[in-house]
Amino acid sequence: MGSISQFIDRHFRHFNAAVLKDAADAYVAHLDRGGKMMITLAGAMSTAELGVSLAEMIRQDKVHAITCTGANLEEDLFNLVARSQYLRLPNYRELSSQQEEELLRRHLNRVTDTCIPEEEAIRRIEKTVIDEWITAAKKKERGFPHEFLFKVLKECRLKKFYEIDPGDSWMIAAAHKDLPVFVPGWEDSTLMPRVALREPSQRCTRCALESNT
Repeated sequence: MGSISQFIDRHFRHFNAAVLKDAADAYVAHLDRGGKMMITLAGAMSTAELGVSLAEMIRQDKVHAITCTGANLEEDLFNLVARSQYLRLPNYRELSSQQEEELLRRHLNRVTDTCIPEEEAIRRIEKTVIDEWITAAKKKERGFPHEFLFKVLKECRLKKFYEIDPGDSWMIAAAHKDLPVFVPGWEDSTLMPRVALREPSQRCTRCALESNT
């Protein structure tokens, strides 16, 4: 038993703490019986840097499939390639409407206390990803967006932009495991609308994508 498990065993005895311990014990027992685990990511968990722990769980075969939003897929990549441009706002509860507008003017997308530099992040990954979609469309190949992202990551085509330890990216870990990923909709992402709004001559990229956009 590791030090964290020992701490939980010793201190998490009652109320919600006990429920967490019960859940952790059930997770371990499920895997020990040969069971498989799907993790569901809702909200801005990639921006919360869940990858620090989730990537290691994937590498250790403790996660076997993921269901998430389109935003969670791309926001793991945003954090991977533009982390130095992120802005944290501890006083986010006190922001005025004028301060919110200023963040918008600077293309900083605020998620609670963290601002994602979407324009900077998109600038670094958009061309690579869309070029991949265009190539697939010309070959009449189709795939889910995460499959194209996995291909880009496995080929290290964004490596020159990495700003964090790639071991902390759950998308990289999932790509190397070819983990099944289920994304009910891509409409909440940033990349997908950009594809839909491209010049008419390049809109054939959409025919390469399996999605409900």
